[in-house]
Amino acid sequence: MTIIDPHVHVWKNDPAFPWAPETKTPPLQDATPEMLLALMEANGVERTVLVQVIYYRWDNSYTAQALKAYPDKFMGVCRVNPEDPAAPDRLSYWTEEQGFHGVRLSPAVDASGDWFTGPLMPPLFQRAQDLHVPLLVLTQSPRLPDLAALLERYPDLDVVIDHMADCPPDCEKDVQRLLDLSRYPRVYVKISHTWSISEEGYPWKDTHSLVKRVYQAFGGQRIMWATDWPVCLQRTTYDRTLAVVRDEMDLFAAEDREWILGKTALKLWPFDL
Repeated sequence: MTIIDPHVHVWKNDPAFPWAPETKTPPLQDATPEMLLALMEANGVERTVLVQVIYYRWDNSYTAQALKAYPDKFMGVCRVNPEDPAAPDRLSYWTEEQGFHGVRLSPAVDASGDWFTGPLMPPLFQRAQDLHVPLLVLTQSPRLPDLAALLERYPDLDVVIDHMADCPPDCEKDVQRLLDLSRYPRVYVKISHTWSISEEGYPWKDTHSLVKRVYQAFGGQRIMWATDWPVCLQRTTYDRTLAVVRDEMDLFAAEDREWILGKTALKLWPFDL
């Protein structure tokens, strides 16, 4: 079984790659590509998607360096400033000149995220669609109807909902907003962060019913696991984020588990295996 991790972050305390001015409390510990590669080898993970971490904001240089250093192991998702009219051109730069394959947006659910409903989103969505790269959305349930309005306009854009929009398993209204997006055939969901939304210890069984509903709504070919390393270390370990899907969740047909652990990601990030 080919295992692809579609969501990790890398960073390093290095003056050559300064933190963004907005980063007031940068991480004390490094999370380097070399540290990640050791974890991948130990756990049978063949390829990984590096998602630009927020500490650098819109300067994707450190991730770009990792992509160049290990092109056979990594693909990357960049960030661009969604409130900058030049964001579509920045996306083209990072994609066409620096080798990224995707962009991530993180609209908050309060007024600070209202740019997501503003005039700068259609050009950015259009550019991602034209570039044939996935657009990742990190948000919570109240923003999903705004996303649906954009999806109506860009039916050929692949969109990934990160971490099941962190829906609380017992909040039916939030969960239903997520499930409603299954009507868009190019929407995918990462069934990650079960460790974050759970109120139990490993294997976080109080979240399995939510994962089952997402699986039933979207199907195995539109959902994927992910570690979210090293963020996951706040609550768990790299190996357990894999084991919970591979070994503990008795929810999936055997052929679907192969999609969830690797083949779905390969549809969006076509590594040369």
